Amino acid sequence: MSCSQSSHIVQSTCAYCGVGCGIDITVKNGKASGLEGTMEHPANFGQLCVKGSNLLATTDLTNRLLEPKINNQTVDWSTATSHVAEKFAQIIKEHGPDAVAFYVSGQILTEDYYLANKLMKGYIGSANIDTNSRLCMSSAVAAYKRSFGEDVVPCSYEDLDSTELLLITGSNAAWTHPVLFQRIERAKKRNPAMKIVVIDPRKTATCQIADYFLPIKPGTDAAFFNGLLNYLSANNGLNNDYIEQHTQGFEQALLAAEKWSLAEVSAYCDLDQQTLASVYQLFADTEKVLSFYSMGINQSNSGTDKCQSIINCHLATGKIAKDGCGPFSITGQPNAMGGREVGGLSNQLAAHMDIENPDHRSTVQRFWQSPTIADKAGYKAIDLFDAMDEGKIKAVWIMATNPMVSLPDGKKVARALNKCEFVVVSDCAENNDTLDFADVKLPATPWLEKNGTVTNSERRISRQTNAIAPNGQAKHDWKIIAEVATAMGFSGFDYSHASEVFREFAQLSGFENNGARVFDISAFSTITPRQYDRLKPVQWPVNNTYPEGKKRVFEDGQFSTASGKALFFPITPRQPRQKTSEKFPFRLNSGRLRDQWHTMSRTGKASQLTAHTDKCYLYINPVDAARLKIVDDEIVNISSDTGQASVHAKLDNNQRPDECFMPIHWNKQFASSANVSNLYASIADPLSGQPELKHGAIAVSKTAFQQFGQLHISEDFIVQTQITNEFWTKARTSYGMSFQFANTQPETDILHWCQTSSQISGEWRQFSQGDTQYVVCLQAGKLAFLCYSSATNPSIENAWLQHVFSQASLLEQDIQSLLSGTSSDEFAQGKQICSCFNVGEKDIISAIKKGCNSVEQLGNNLKCGTNCGSCKPELGVLLDEYGINSTEIINTTFIAELA
Repeated sequence: MSCSQSSHIVQSTCAYCGVGCGIDITVKNGKASGLEGTMEHPANFGQLCVKGSNLLATTDLTNRLLEPKINNQTVDWSTATSHVAEKFAQIIKEHGPDAVAFYVSGQILTEDYYLANKLMKGYIGSANIDTNSRLCMSSAVAAYKRSFGEDVVPCSYEDLDSTELLLITGSNAAWTHPVLFQRIERAKKRNPAMKIVVIDPRKTATCQIADYFLPIKPGTDAAFFNGLLNYLSANNGLNNDYIEQHTQGFEQALLAAEKWSLAEVSAYCDLDQQTLASVYQLFADTEKVLSFYSMGINQSNSGTDKCQSIINCHLATGKIAKDGCGPFSITGQPNAMGGREVGGLSNQLAAHMDIENPDHRSTVQRFWQSPTIADKAGYKAIDLFDAMDEGKIKAVWIMATNPMVSLPDGKKVARALNKCEFVVVSDCAENNDTLDFADVKLPATPWLEKNGTVTNSERRISRQTNAIAPNGQAKHDWKIIAEVATAMGFSGFDYSHASEVFREFAQLSGFENNGARVFDISAFSTITPRQYDRLKPVQWPVNNTYPEGKKRVFEDGQFSTASGKALFFPITPRQPRQKTSEKFPFRLNSGRLRDQWHTMSRTGKASQLTAHTDKCYLYINPVDAARLKIVDDEIVNISSDTGQASVHAKLDNNQRPDECFMPIHWNKQFASSANVSNLYASIADPLSGQPELKHGAIAVSKTAFQQFGQLHISEDFIVQTQITNEFWTKARTSYGMSFQFANTQPETDILHWCQTSSQISGEWRQFSQGDTQYVVCLQAGKLAFLCYSSATNPSIENAWLQHVFSQASLLEQDIQSLLSGTSSDEFAQGKQICSCFNVGEKDIISAIKKGCNSVEQLGNNLKCGTNCGSCKPELGVLLDEYGINSTEIINTTFIAELA
């Protein structure tokens, strides 16, 4: 497409979670100048969360990889492509095809995924290609596949609108999938009789809409749903006709569940028995029941069984494959579903075919006309890096993912990458924790420049369209893969446009299918580039029978199994393998924050997204903190069998005692030691290969730091400033960058240290007051640098910092205020709650105390919550704490509270 028109709108899809929101990007003179949600897109109907709303703030060329590099030396594409092809070919010749591997990502597009699988499985002849999606949804995949015969999500977002009982388990949807959460809120308002149950060890923002909150003991989910199945059987809650006509294996599943009485579940899951009975009875009595689940279920050493225990309950009641019903696994990445379709996991073939099935292998090989086909499953993600560590894998190509941060036991991952003979990384970033190990760096296009398709959590295919031309020498991933394949001497990779790749994939989905597999998009087998560019969002299957797509699957009770019936499986709940002990007494949970995403290579660039939470915290119950003599915002040390981290403590009554929570986002690009994955052992579900990333065992202790400080640097001096303190963390700001640091041995000459660290020339001023020191640097009267250091952690109002750094020339009274650490009350906003309009906690509390008693009234007075809406749950929490009653947040009575 042409990107040079003076002004036009490009319709694309958001780069973040699996909701798959449509986005309208305004392009003027070849540059993206604005965006808003696509009103007609069925995933979001114009709504965007705070991350999606601020996508354009993340697309500058800072830290962009714009040219190929070999051993950090710039080369041309021909040299880089030939080098990668020759090294892979050499290693395959010497050690065989299983000595090489690809590790890809739910961030790449379906066309990229497809060609990576085609090259590895059909031409190299190995199945050693896996994806970071293994870390987020492979347990859901395994459960769907063994129960339904195929990895098919049997639900749609419309079911959220019509369900009468919604069970949200293992998901803080208010923060991880905000647009769907707001859809749930609207459904609740339209139907006040709708009941919502939230099952989570933590009392999260999602609990704001719950009728029942069940603070379940971590790792016990399968027992909860086994108990539900047993209760349904004992209380006339089964649909015996559905069980008889459309399922197999019910007796064995029920036999495994029979020991799980209300009393047994209550004790095992640490839940109130009366509340448990009420929720179980609701499930039995309610016609339309939807279970909405995500990483809290999947990321477990028994994640497949946990997912299966949910499916068992829906099959047993027939509350599946009809309006408002079903087991709904929500994906975490924008194209995790697309990767599943093309065989992105090492135990799959493309188009939902099985690598262990010789007929499927023959079908794919004949369609591709490829020289070979992988005949056994390859290494799953953790196993792949284990094999690398053992010297079995000697070359790896990593695409659009950061395994040094996301995989558990980072020391082992680092050791594996160091041992690996040849490491290639395709990425849009020039620096991240994984790129440090790359022999070859290949510049790939990021969102805004990418062109292809993605599939969201409800099986809806949408276009992700490039709004601007690729910057520098960046290329689309599918193009890079095709050029390397051609350089290796393979034919069948001569594509000139993404639509050609998509068309081939569509043809394969229908090739010899004959209705055997639900996944079938053969209606696009003859799609032209023009039609591809105009492709509207559509749910698969899309074929001759359903040319406009299909919302509901399995509604006739026919599944993709050999018998055509869905399969129950007996579930025996298993405890997490990472167990607490005297040495490591705390359970560790982890997940996303509201305004951040994955390893922050994109969201970390936007000051609008760092203001809400500008550093990594360990969330800990105040009782536990008091026992350890830890105070709020104190830096603490965290240790486990596999690693260590140091972050600030956040005292949080929403944490169960003896349990902690830490976000997944921080890494060496943003902090000295804040990677939570290092604290987890490499333990995975034996069926799905998904790591146990929701249940670690840690110790928490005080640190011995004697000096604490903050640096604030204007935009012009970020690159030259180098901070190497024992502890540090940094965040983007509206004026530049902020650092927080701590030292065991204090810097005695703080002025000299500031000058050396920043390399700024200007008018330096310093003032000391006791053990607190204040340092500023001005250039032509404008503030360039500010440092506060003290024996205690200094606190500075962000609004004041924004004010002083925005001034073209500071008044002397402002300089004196900086040198004394004082600011006027007008800048006292407290913690930022609304990122869209920069509204702080103190202003919101003040408005509540003056009479604002609803989210709507707060929006009318302060504008908070009136744009993306991501802050609404937090507004509800503040209303509950400081107001009389909230009329906006409906029915937030928690039947079961934390102990």
